[in-house]
Amino acid sequence: MYVNAIEKVTEYTRPFLSISRAYGADVVEPSCATIIIVNSEGWVLTCKHVAQQIKAAQDINNKYAQFKNEVKALSTGDKHYKSKLRALEKKYGYVKGKVVVQLKNQISVVDTCTGAEYFFHPEYDVALIRIDGFSKVLCNQFPVFAKDSSVLKQGKSLCRLGYPYPEFSNFKYDAAKDDIEWTNAGRATTPLFPIDGILTRHVIGNGGRLFAVEMSTPGLRGQSGGPLFDTNGVVYGMQSSTLTLPLGFDQENREIKVNGVSKKVNDYSFIHLGRCIHIDIIKEFMDAHGVKYQVG
Repeated sequence: MYVNAIEKVTEYTRPFLSISRAYGADVVEPSCATIIIVNSEGWVLTCKHVAQQIKAAQDINNKYAQFKNEVKALSTGDKHYKSKLRALEKKYGYVKGKVVVQLKNQISVVDTCTGAEYFFHPEYDVALIRIDGFSKVLCNQFPVFAKDSSVLKQGKSLCRLGYPYPEFSNFKYDAAKDDIEWTNAGRATTPLFPIDGILTRHVIGNGGRLFAVEMSTPGLRGQSGGPLFDTNGVVYGMQSSTLTLPLGFDQENREIKVNGVSKKVNDYSFIHLGRCIHIDIIKEFMDAHGVKYQVG
């Protein structure tokens, strides 16, 4: 049903790949999110919480570099070295294994980049990024956003596309440099993952404004910022979050038989419902910032 639509949407749907490391740890944690290339002018659409992570990387890395410089200034022969180090950790708010001190990102949108400007929606989980200093956008086809949102009714079948499972492995931790880095070794890509469902409910926010639609299936982690589209590839929204609700079918001390042996088990069932930012919110935000886009 969505084969042709997925091929269309794949053209402008890109992974936002991240690697991070917590203070005092040598394990590099990979993660994914999703972005939408809107046009040839370097405009990118994604969720606010995704764009905030992209923007935060430089500040996080600069802060840790400053911390390391202050640590280097300490004398390891000083009998008060440990207490001074703890004081620095407290000053910077670093707790071993809990606070991210290094964060690096990769996004394949343009050939070169000298900077970017971020625009965050004041109320909803929507953001725009304008990339500067490029000569070519790495995309030949761009999204077609729905002209008419009145067809978004309960039961309408829609699909989401994104990158929920980080399978890229081209990174490492360099203990000598105390730094995480991208490498030429390992897998540099991660797979796309579509998930369809039907529209279950409309989501109303403060002031009675319709700002999202709910889907019968979850939006998977890493799909945040990915498009919600119909069988023609027309975009009707953007995956933002997933709501988890109890089903009320709880089983406690339920006796069952496994391989002929009686056992007592507990089971608590939940339903996971994806929430996608409504197309009208997205178009209004793009209009407010003068972003050119296609409608159909």
